[in-house]
Amino acid sequence: AAKELKKDGINCNLTLLFSFCQAVACAQAEVKLISPFVGRIRDYFQQTTGKNYEAFEDPGVLSVTMIYNYYKKYGYDTVVMGASFRSKEEIVELAGCDKLTIAPKWLEALQASREPITAKLTAQGAQDAEVGPKLDELDEKTFRWMLNEDQ
Repeated sequence: AAKELKKDGINCNLTLLFSFCQAVACAQAEVKLISPFVGRIRDYFQQTTGKNYEAFEDPGVLSVTMIYNYYKKYGYDTVVMGASFRSKEEIVELAGCDKLTIAPKWLEALQASREPITAKLTAQGAQDAEVGPKLDELDEKTFRWMLNEDQ
């Protein structure tokens, strides 16, 4: 649908992204902005594995990092806007992302923090990131396989 709307000059923000293949499909459809839900991805993995994750190993943080690096490495214009954070530390791990939507309580926590925040995601750093090959056309079979592998 987003691809068809783009043909009519209508930009889309696709939310509720939970997997890398969804992000690739969005980029190929020239979606303007995506909003992967960091905290909800982490919630799923915590529920299924029973593990508590530190921010640096948080599956939601790792997902957004992979998407950001893939987009920047291969020149996609789609904006990555991380959302649905569960901790200040998740936000710090994604410093440098195109955009972040941050709840007031996390903004207050960041403001009160004394620790320096440096960009961890950069377009330059993405060039050396291991993100796999560029997928020229994501067909349904490949999409479904990637979706299954991303769990």
